[in-house]
Amino acid sequence: MRAKKTIRISLGVKTAIGIVFIAAILSAVAIIFGYQTYKKALDNQLIQNAFNLAQTMAAEVDADSIDRYLESGIEDDAYRETRQHLINIQKSNNIVYAVVTKPTEDGFYYIYDTDQSDEAFALGDFQKFYPGDFLDNKQNFLAGNIIEPIITNYEFGWLISALVPIKDASGTMRGYVDVDLSMTEIKAMEQNFLVKLAGILIGLTLLLAVLLLAATRKMLVTPINRLAAAAGDFVQRRERADGVRGVLELSGMDTRDELGHLYRSIRQMESDIYTYIDDLTAVTAEKERIGAELDVATHIQASMLPCIFPAFPERPEFDIYASMQPAKEVGGDFYDFFLVDSDHLAIVIADVSGKGVPAALFMVIAKTLLKDHTQAGINPAEVFSKVNQQLCESNDEGMFVTAWMGVLEISTRHMTFVNAGHNPPLLRKGTDCWEYLKQRSGFVLAGMEGMRYKSGELQLSPGDTLYLYTDGVTEAANSEEALLGEARLKEILDTAVYDTCEQLLAVVKNDVEMFVGDEPQFDDITMLALKLNKGWF
Repeated sequence: MRAKKTIRISLGVKTAIGIVFIAAILSAVAIIFGYQTYKKALDNQLIQNAFNLAQTMAAEVDADSIDRYLESGIEDDAYRETRQHLINIQKSNNIVYAVVTKPTEDGFYYIYDTDQSDEAFALGDFQKFYPGDFLDNKQNFLAGNIIEPIITNYEFGWLISALVPIKDASGTMRGYVDVDLSMTEIKAMEQNFLVKLAGILIGLTLLLAVLLLAATRKMLVTPINRLAAAAGDFVQRRERADGVRGVLELSGMDTRDELGHLYRSIRQMESDIYTYIDDLTAVTAEKERIGAELDVATHIQASMLPCIFPAFPERPEFDIYASMQPAKEVGGDFYDFFLVDSDHLAIVIADVSGKGVPAALFMVIAKTLLKDHTQAGINPAEVFSKVNQQLCESNDEGMFVTAWMGVLEISTRHMTFVNAGHNPPLLRKGTDCWEYLKQRSGFVLAGMEGMRYKSGELQLSPGDTLYLYTDGVTEAANSEEALLGEARLKEILDTAVYDTCEQLLAVVKNDVEMFVGDEPQFDDITMLALKLNKGWF
């Protein structure tokens, strides 16, 4: 399948689009503002004229006679004279339509109508309020308030209606004068103004856009393109045949504006890159050397732990297996098991604080001291006391070790153990469920001088299995930052099906990896299992 071709839009085109877009917005704003200002001025002038004419007509009407004419329905000479005055005002001022009405709750009664056609309303004719502004202003009509001008566009075209109350000497509303003026001519003037204004501003905008585009291209786009081309030639300047590293040189670019600052920054960046490349080359070589040394250290550390299984093929009484998976190249966890004499087996699991090389070095010291002090007839608690004292004497870095040690008398299956702040092991008696050996723990090794430790005792039977581990197992975290925990570890062991200790540790390791998923390992994972075989005691 062919890949889609990416459309490349140059900086010049983007600049042109931006300038035209901004200019168009400014033109639109100017056109709208100018048109609204002009329209408002014309509308206000017409509104004022309509109100003046309405007030003039209101002055011609006798307020006290309105109710009388409405009740009698008789048009006398005074009525006809007033109507003629209103007609004269209409004709001399280009009024489209003018009436005098009496508003009520349901509508209004006609008193005077200046229309001289057969369709004119007669005295006393009733008309309901027109839907819209007239109906909405019913309460204002009844209260005798001056009504805001009403603009309509019906069959007679654009009209503006000015309504002025007719009040008697006491200020009581007796009727209303409604004067309608045509807005057709004003609307035409407004549209003509809009067309002319838009044409002028659009022309000026296009001219300004062309000038700005030319200036931007000369002062911005072209210099940036020169800088881009020169920056693209960095590799060629760096790999000159004469071996001399070239630095960016462009005439006319060392100015005092932002482009000049960019030019000088690129020159400085190239110089810094040369320095960085030299430093990176040296650092890379050093890292490769350290990596090789750490690889050797990893192999050395692995070789210090018992790693050949079966460990004691000549001793069928028990099965033992251990594994360690460091979080870094070298770690601080360790395990150990060895025969103190022909009838005593020592097992150790420990966790040194910290990670990496310092923890590994401290691990070597702790492991060596523990093995050296473990002798037949010496209680493990006494071993921990001596090792703790020696570790404290040369512990300037403040490191410490959590450890669990047990010495099994093989013939009697009696185990004496001691705990220095380590995770409690789990014991399975025969085919029963696993249980934690939770006993009050002593303080960590190398934590404080003069510490005394108390040992515990355990009687094992054929078929029993003892499982030791470090906190890298129970503190393994998944993507939701949930820890494996002691309860889940016990569930894993309770459901594990195994015949050998190696199979047991494989089951636990697999379940821990499934729980963690793709999350990185943050702590060393170390495990040891001891099982007393049936039929040999």
